[in-house]
Amino acid sequence: MTPAQKLIGLGLVTILLLVLGAGGGVWLAAGHYRPLLDTANTELTGAKLARDNLEALAGEQGRKLGELVQAGKLREQAAALAQEKARQEAQPDYAAANQLLRDRTGGDPAQAAAAIIDQELGL
Repeated sequence: MTPAQKLIGLGLVTILLLVLGAGGGVWLAAGHYRPLLDTANTELTGAKLARDNLEALAGEQGRKLGELVQAGKLREQAAALAQEKARQEAQPDYAAANQLLRDRTGGDPAQAAAAIIDQELGL
């Protein structure tokens, strides 16, 4: 064997050992990291499901809040209408009360009110 052939053989053996070492390293790394990757993927799937569930709940909560706001506005409008109706229905009574005050006394409204109350109570 010539020195060139020995050098080529030594280079091929070195390359073979490097390839075997790299393959062994990959095999060991895969054995170590595969369970960690499986766990991480399982947790990722659970997190995505939880996120989707929370998004759905947040959307539903937003819709319900909108419905509550709308219902509040409707109640406010109904109350305003009822208040206006009561004001209109009470207007004749206020007018009659003011007329009584003017008819019975010509002076101070407080004295007139006291006199009317006393008369109603029989004092």
